[in-house]
Amino acid sequence: MSNLSAFNQFSRSLPAEGFTMPVLFIGHGSPMNGIEENEFSKTWTAMANSIPIPKAVLVVSAHWLTRGTHITAMEHPRTIHDFGGFPDELFKVQYPAPGDPQLAIDTVQMVKTVSVGLDHEWGLDHGTWTVVRHMFPDANIPVLQLSIDYGKEARYHYELAREISALRKKGVLIIGSGNMVHNLRMVAWDKLGEPEYGYDWALHINEEFKRLISAGTHDLLVNYSAMGKEALLAIPTPDHYYPLLYILGLQQKSEPIAFFNDRAVGGSLTMTSVRIG
Repeated sequence: MSNLSAFNQFSRSLPAEGFTMPVLFIGHGSPMNGIEENEFSKTWTAMANSIPIPKAVLVVSAHWLTRGTHITAMEHPRTIHDFGGFPDELFKVQYPAPGDPQLAIDTVQMVKTVSVGLDHEWGLDHGTWTVVRHMFPDANIPVLQLSIDYGKEARYHYELAREISALRKKGVLIIGSGNMVHNLRMVAWDKLGEPEYGYDWALHINEEFKRLISAGTHDLLVNYSAMGKEALLAIPTPDHYYPLLYILGLQQKSEPIAFFNDRAVGGSLTMTSVRIG
């Protein structure tokens, strides 16, 4: 019996709920936010308390880049410490949330345009657990990750998200975890401790991103390279930006939009986050 058949035999899919779960793009910033009680992490906690308790959480993290698209399908995903140069306290963190193999299969079966692989090796990287452990500290809600096929262009990620939109009606909270403005090469490391510090170009393009999100002007956000030099400075590589496109692809017509943690740090990073629905 194949793994797929075995899971279908012994597991049951999530039923539809009577509501549509919101979706979130979260600027996750430094891994230290995973253990610090600061304005960002406190807002993540408050956000979790403001939405229905999810049946599961599916995260598109900037830190799982693959060939092809994959979804974690193990029962017990490991906590990945995919960083260096931080205190031992951060490396000791474990977030033992369960996985949900059947939900992984359900998600794979929703996607018709490409083949999505079931992954049993990855786990939860810091783009996921540093955020989710503040939102759901009891680690009793299943958490899965969907990888970013880094060989595909922006439109692929936006359109792929549309194919999994039915998860929102099954009580699944979908989170994109990255940063709208993320240029580590230009960070003013000596300014990281200041309450807010952003270069003029970073603040301007961040406001432009927000304006387009509020207006539902997704085509320009997908084709961000056409937005000029400021956008290219904000997105020198698209890994931290693509998670935003997944969340925009999940937006339904006339859904409310709210921004939170809307702050620049270190000159060339923004923590700006979005709730849709």
